[in-house]
Amino acid sequence: MNRYFYYLIIVNMLANIVASVPRILLDAREKGAIASMILALIIASMVTYITASFFNKFPGKGLPELLKEYTPKWVTIPLLMILTFGWFSSGLTTLINYSFLLKRFLTPDMSIQWIVSIFLCFISFGILMSSKSVLYTIETVLVFNIPLVFIIMIKAYTSEGMEWDFIKKSAMYIYHTPSYSAFSAFLFSAAGAGNLIIFNRVFTKKQRITWLQLGLIFFMLTGSLATTYFVPMGYNGFESVDRIVYPWIRTSDAMRLDFGFVERVLFIFLMLYLAVSFLSILMHWHVAIELLKKVIWLKWFKWKKRNLTPYLFIGVFWFISLQTSSHLTEYQVTLYTGYFFNGLLAFLISALLVFWFIKRRAQAREVPKP
Repeated sequence: MNRYFYYLIIVNMLANIVASVPRILLDAREKGAIASMILALIIASMVTYITASFFNKFPGKGLPELLKEYTPKWVTIPLLMILTFGWFSSGLTTLINYSFLLKRFLTPDMSIQWIVSIFLCFISFGILMSSKSVLYTIETVLVFNIPLVFIIMIKAYTSEGMEWDFIKKSAMYIYHTPSYSAFSAFLFSAAGAGNLIIFNRVFTKKQRITWLQLGLIFFMLTGSLATTYFVPMGYNGFESVDRIVYPWIRTSDAMRLDFGFVERVLFIFLMLYLAVSFLSILMHWHVAIELLKKVIWLKWFKWKKRNLTPYLFIGVFWFISLQTSSHLTEYQVTLYTGYFFNGLLAFLISALLVFWFIKRRAQAREVPKP
């Protein structure tokens, strides 16, 4: 597979380490969280393989082009609108979560609307770039930040503040019945391959995903799962970790780099997560814009031969983001994000059925008539 395929998975995976996912997982630590994550890990790997294999059969084509070619219009438009809502909501949850985080830890005197507006200024430019430019941006930012990820992970597992007894205690709940909320939360963080619905346009050559590559993806998802769930518990305790609003922020503040330019890992972690959050919102909202273009395109809405329809979409994104951040609390963001995660399984099943239908239609057209 193309290296950019792994970037899509890594960005989605890293962006959910600090947001609502760990809080949902840790809340279910006595209600089958470990069994839920193992089940989600297996299903996520299978869905990733199926998604990659499907789009490899149609190099250079995104899902909108495939829907237009193989499905009737009355199916295509509603489906694209549902997909747009899903991808926009994914970016919105990351935007609001990190805005609240910045307000709490770095800029307590700044209003949440100003923080969101600053984010939107940078994101608005990025989502209008071509898909290839977005992938180049993701690669550039990740190349500089992946070393920091490894440093923080190594420090997290080797620091003296890590109490392995808490992790051993959590492992005793492995036989409990899986929690659907924990299952859906991790399934979302492992669903980065879904961004191929637009970014497959860039992959113009047929490739295949091998078992070795699938094993690498499985290893990355396992590392992300273990780090997201067990590390905050090892630093904050099994009994009280669910009372912390941002478990990973508290965890990073418990670590020190004795010989680093910045001693407190918290500041490095916040800057790292800022970069990853930007990439996550950029990736999701670029997909949402590209999907929306296939549904609504105002040919008459021009200025100096430039069509302004995408700018209209951005204006709508700004309005929804500012209104949402103004009226929601941190608790409500986590609550509604959990509802969004809970609908993911039905969404994935529907998507796989659409993939199967398109594949069957494509195979039927390839069969020569007698």
